[in-house]
Amino acid sequence: MAYECIIYEKEEGIATVKLNRPQVLNAMNKQLWLEFQEALEDARNDPEIKALIITGEGRAFSTGADLKESKTRTIEEYRDYLTELQEASRKLMRFEKATIAAINGYALGSGYELALACDIRIAAEDAKIGSPEASVTSSVTGGAMRLVQDLIGPGKAKELIFTAEFIDGREAERIGLVNKAVPLDQLMETTREMARKIAQNSAFSIKMIKRGLNLARGEVSLEALMDYEIEACLACVFTKERQEQLEAFESRKRD
Repeated sequence: MAYECIIYEKEEGIATVKLNRPQVLNAMNKQLWLEFQEALEDARNDPEIKALIITGEGRAFSTGADLKESKTRTIEEYRDYLTELQEASRKLMRFEKATIAAINGYALGSGYELALACDIRIAAEDAKIGSPEASVTSSVTGGAMRLVQDLIGPGKAKELIFTAEFIDGREAERIGLVNKAVPLDQLMETTREMARKIAQNSAFSIKMIKRGLNLARGEVSLEALMDYEIEACLACVFTKERQEQLEAFESRKRD
C-alpha cells in the first residue's frame, strides 16, 4: 500500500515506521493513525520481522496532535480521532514483537506517548520530550497516565505532566524515561544495532516473555503470573527451534 503520512520499510528482519508529516513536525492526524495501524498489522503478520523501530522524518519525532486540524472538529469527530489514537496505542502495547522508539527532535504530547508505548526508547541527547497538554487545556492519552508512572514513578510523572515542561534526552535518560541518550548523528545506527541484537534471538521466546512482562505489571496476581511463567517456559523449550539451538550450542562447546 502507498502511504501518505508514514514511511514503512523492512530490512534484515527489522520493520521501520517513520512518521512522515515533516512540514508540521509530524503532527498527528487521523490518517496517520490509520496508516500506522496498517503498518503494525503488516509487521505483525510477517514472520521475517522480529523487531519494529518507530521514528520521525525530519527534525521531530512528533509534536503530537495536529492542533490546527483539531480546531475545526466537532465533538463527534474528535471522539473518532481519539478512538483511533487509543486503538493504535493499544495495538502497539500488545504488539508481540520488540518495539523501539528512536526519538529525534521533538517528542511531545501524543508523539511522546507513542514512544512511551514502545518497549525501549533511545533518544537524541538534544531531543525535547514532554507533555504540553495542561498548557493547552487538554489531557494525556495513549495509556500515558499509567506508562509514565511505571517508568519514573508517580511523583516525577506528576511533576512533568502538571508543569508541562520539556526535558532533553540526557535528562530523560537520567530519570529512566528513556533507555539511552546518544548524539543525534548516532541515533539511528544505535537503534538499528539494538534491533539487530534482538532480531538474532528467538521471536517465540520474546513473544512469550513480553506477554509475561506485561502480565507482571499488575494485570494479574503474582500467583497467576508464576503459573503463566511455567507454561511460557514449557512452550518455549519444547519447540523445534529450541532443540536446534541446543545442538548448535553443544557443537560450539566441542569446537
